[in-house]
Amino acid sequence: MLVSPALSEPPGTPGLRPLLRALPVFAGETPGFATAAAPAGPVGLFAAWLREAVEAGEPEPHAMTLATVDADGYPSARVLILKDVLPEAAGWQFAVQAGSPKGRDLAHRPYAALTFHWKALARQVRLRGPVTAEDAESAAADFRARGLPARAAASLGRQSTPLTDPAARERELTAARERLARDPDAVPPEWTLYTLRAERVEFWQGRRDRDHVRLAYDRDGAAGWKRGRLWP
Repeated sequence: MLVSPALSEPPGTPGLRPLLRALPVFAGETPGFATAAAPAGPVGLFAAWLREAVEAGEPEPHAMTLATVDADGYPSARVLILKDVLPEAAGWQFAVQAGSPKGRDLAHRPYAALTFHWKALARQVRLRGPVTAEDAESAAADFRARGLPARAAASLGRQSTPLTDPAARERELTAARERLARDPDAVPPEWTLYTLRAERVEFWQGRRDRDHVRLAYDRDGAAGWKRGRLWP
């Protein structure tokens, strides 16, 4: 049986600080960031950085951390997949079950933050803004674009509730796959496509000398965007 090293350490063993301090940071070359040449709005720069992350071989460059707050004010964060970016609205899209913890948080407080981290390029993009649910037709199109295993798992619901009988879940998953094979257009009613309309977007370029470069865009009403450098 495998035993976690942390659990097998004898009493009095030092904490993780020595290990963490010894780990390398920004071990490779980091690209430059000419902020003066950045576009007037954040969507074009985001698209360019995403494509560069893909070209650099970054694993799952469309993965992002979604942060929400529940009814009691407690924050939660989890990693989701970016579904699309709407240039006209500067909207970043993701999809979840409305009855999941994420969906309940957004129903209570329709405001969220997203973070992208592209380690290969020492880059982060952080954004925040109000979140709105798209129409049922858009949600259905998003759901149907998923692979069968993903659709079957999503159709079960009950996300984050206690799992007391794994065998029962496997039976339900098998049944869901069979239903979807018979009716590939079926969509669970709670499946929801959300759009975060960014009010602020920050681009962060790490550097080995720690002289990091940060550029922030703030929505400026109908006039577009204000942008400016931030202290590292």
